[in-house]
Amino acid sequence: MSLKDYPHTPDGRYFVANGKLWRCSNPRLTPAGRKALTKKLMAARRKVKEVQNNERLLKAARREVNAAKEALGERGPVWWDDGAPDETMKHPKGSSYAEWWDALPEEARERGLAPPRS
Repeated sequence: MSLKDYPHTPDGRYFVANGKLWRCSNPRLTPAGRKALTKKLMAARRKVKEVQNNERLLKAARREVNAAKEALGERGPVWWDDGAPDETMKHPKGSSYAEWWDALPEEARERGLAPPRS
């Protein structure tokens, strides 16, 4: 299942996977900027897998993953400016999106309960 198959909140801030809200990338990024950052993220994730037996290198690789995710807007300060809090990792029922979640068709909610793919 691709990212676009998961339910996305009406405001485009989150998608739901594994029963949790996950922050989407900043939509203000240019396509080229998003592509470059995604490439960095994927390289950092590969590095995490490669250096599992070296704690020092593993910590550095994890910092690279985090830096890429922050640059994409998926972690760190929120990319929206209306004062709404970050609800990442909340179940939609326990968030400000509860009514939206309850109104989704059962099939969409089931897709949102599936684990995210890396």
